[in-house]
Amino acid sequence: MLVLETHSLRTTDASFAESLYGLRRRAVNIKLTTKDQNDTRKKIVPLDAVGDAIHHSGLERRQKVLSVAFLVVLPYIRSKLQSVYNKEREAALQASLWGEGEERFDNIDYHDVSGNSPVSRSRNTGETTTRRRLILKRIQKIIAACYPWIHAGNEGLSFAYQLLYLLDATGFYSLGLHALGVHVCRATGQELMDSSSRISKIRSRERERLRGPPWLKAVQGALMSSMYAVLDYAQTGLIAAVFFFKMMEWWYQSAEERMSAPTVYPPPPPPPPPKVAKEGISLPADRTLCPLCSQKRANPSVIAVSGFVFCYSCVFKYVSQYKRCPVTLMPASVEQIRRLYHDM
Repeated sequence: MLVLETHSLRTTDASFAESLYGLRRRAVNIKLTTKDQNDTRKKIVPLDAVGDAIHHSGLERRQKVLSVAFLVVLPYIRSKLQSVYNKEREAALQASLWGEGEERFDNIDYHDVSGNSPVSRSRNTGETTTRRRLILKRIQKIIAACYPWIHAGNEGLSFAYQLLYLLDATGFYSLGLHALGVHVCRATGQELMDSSSRISKIRSRERERLRGPPWLKAVQGALMSSMYAVLDYAQTGLIAAVFFFKMMEWWYQSAEERMSAPTVYPPPPPPPPPKVAKEGISLPADRTLCPLCSQKRANPSVIAVSGFVFCYSCVFKYVSQYKRCPVTLMPASVEQIRRLYHDM
């Protein structure tokens, strides 16, 4: 990231992320030379007062170096402080669980059999190492005590700047940009053309600075060309890599979901309707009548093995006596008679 941010600020006056969205960094105060007949002086004019007269204002070397520090160095230091704070927090949690007055088995000193001096498992090599460890431990404790306040202050300032930026109360959306005196603006077409020509000029100057025999210059030129190609296509390569990894993640995730999903089988087809036996009782034309008594069904009940509906008293007597369905002559029992509470 250090190389990418340095290259991006050097060539486009923008960070690597800002260049993806076509943004550029502009200095708030621009040094202009006013040519008068009497004197020639440099005046510092705010960017808003200049208007459209200036299309591009390159960042100074100091602003580029500090921008790299704010973009790369400070986040790295913040991550290290966060890791130290997490370790100290875990150590404090373990101490609270084990108790401060109790000694853990790992920290207990033990004596050898010969009765010599106690041997510690940490095996300190000398007083210098012990002092260094004590100093480092104190520094870590100080960081653990101060980091929450530093983190809260940083987050509070970031929130305040972003809120003021949304309310048009300030032109800076972060403390780093305010300290550098830099605005982030949308790049114009002229700026894009100027940046490409400036990149070619910078690279031609660097090629002219090469010293040595012709073969060494050729090797150095090839290395510089390959480095320039890698840096130029890093933006496109990063976008393509993110798209590729997201596509692979979606592909394998969908495959795992298909493999882990339970197999859904189609429901079995319904059984064929039972056939009326020739020796059985014939069915009446009116389906609301009982086939046994030829009267309107009272307390309709169905035989589960055949599905035909009768009066409860009629079918109960018939099945109790003959142990079969009166229509299909299929074997049936009294336990297979079911009451119907909604007669169709």
